[in-house]
Amino acid sequence: MSETKQLNVGLVGAGVVGGGVVKHLTRNADLIAERLGMRIHLKWVCDKDESRLKALPASTAQLTGDAQQVLQDSDIHVVVELVGGTGFAKTLILDALNRSKVVVTANKALLAHDGEEIFRAAAKNSTNIFYEASVCGGIPIIKSLREGFVANRFPILYGIVNGTCNYILSRMTADDLHFEEALAEAQSHGYAEADPSLDVDGIDSAHKATILASLAHGFWTGFDNAYVEGIRHVSRLDIQIARELGYTIKLLAIVKSDGDSSAVEVRVHPTLIPHQHVLSSVKGVFNGIVVRGDVVGDTMFYGRGAGADATSSAVISDLADAALNLKFGSKQRVPAFVSHRLDARVRTIDDVESRYYLRLTVEDRAGVIAKVSKLLGDADISIASVLQREAPEAKPGQLDAYHDTVPLIMMLHTAKDRIVRDAVAKINQLGVVKAKTVVIRVESFDDATK
Repeated sequence: MSETKQLNVGLVGAGVVGGGVVKHLTRNADLIAERLGMRIHLKWVCDKDESRLKALPASTAQLTGDAQQVLQDSDIHVVVELVGGTGFAKTLILDALNRSKVVVTANKALLAHDGEEIFRAAAKNSTNIFYEASVCGGIPIIKSLREGFVANRFPILYGIVNGTCNYILSRMTADDLHFEEALAEAQSHGYAEADPSLDVDGIDSAHKATILASLAHGFWTGFDNAYVEGIRHVSRLDIQIARELGYTIKLLAIVKSDGDSSAVEVRVHPTLIPHQHVLSSVKGVFNGIVVRGDVVGDTMFYGRGAGADATSSAVISDLADAALNLKFGSKQRVPAFVSHRLDARVRTIDDVESRYYLRLTVEDRAGVIAKVSKLLGDADISIASVLQREAPEAKPGQLDAYHDTVPLIMMLHTAKDRIVRDAVAKINQLGVVKAKTVVIRVESFDDATK
């Protein structure tokens, strides 16, 4: 191989993912160079934690605790930001872009909140930012939307994009566990943090949904415009009943546009999906995304969404693109983000239409169904089916929330979200209703991939 140039890289953040990048760049350096026709040279690795730097695999990189040494090195072509967070990381990235350096990042939270400003800075300085690792780890969904599907509009995108939540729901489904039991198990395996809020409350998924929606629809949708709901309220009884009805419950990121794509839904919430749909088989810590293009039709992406190896694979893929840009003298073969929908907007959850699963906790006496049905009828909401089940017995040593009450399950036909929520608020005020009604949306996927 005739080597003409090398890409000089400064990596900031030597934690789990950063360590993985160093490991795999070092181990597969020759293979990568053979495939690219040039070498990726890791010149600097920066982290304030000296113990992280000392634990790095063998590398010829210079080690430092000062990010300015990386930024001020005129030989550095690419700065890799793996610090995380929205404070120092943002300052670092903007500084690098203002120096016309290329940036590679895995920082989904920063892009979801400040992506518009960051992409604008990249364009202003005629440089680029790569962010494949920010969504679904090693799954090449960003590259597919940016390049592979360039001829497509995207009416529908469904994604299981958080491995922690998918693991918890998978374990609840497989072994009839309570949420708290499945969460504790996820924490014991290192799949969930001590404070799991970012994952189980849907925030991490919403970060990713915001990035995907913005890229797919050509305008910055904004994290604050996404509807976010987590999985804490999903019980093992909901899992059991969903199974009886032919559904699996998943935390789903949903991006939909109407016919002319002027209004886009961006939402994350637990969802009943049919057993026969391909996403129902995505289990454990794996991620799965279904993308519908108006030209290509339905495509499915599946793989590990997190972890040092999967995420570092995506980071190195971005470095390869940056290397090829340098090799062929191009600053930006494919822009990081192209704004092309000035008339588009995000549809609020109030106007979203869906089908619904309701689980009410009610007194076991005559007339309850009639009272609930009247309130739904008054709101012009049609009931598809009604089920009543005995609550499952509590496991030894556990309190059961359904003691002295019975669960009443109603499946509703399509209705606007605001109308359903208003009706449920009135239902919860009935004297016979003894706990807050659980509402879970239902997706049929129409003719999506099966």
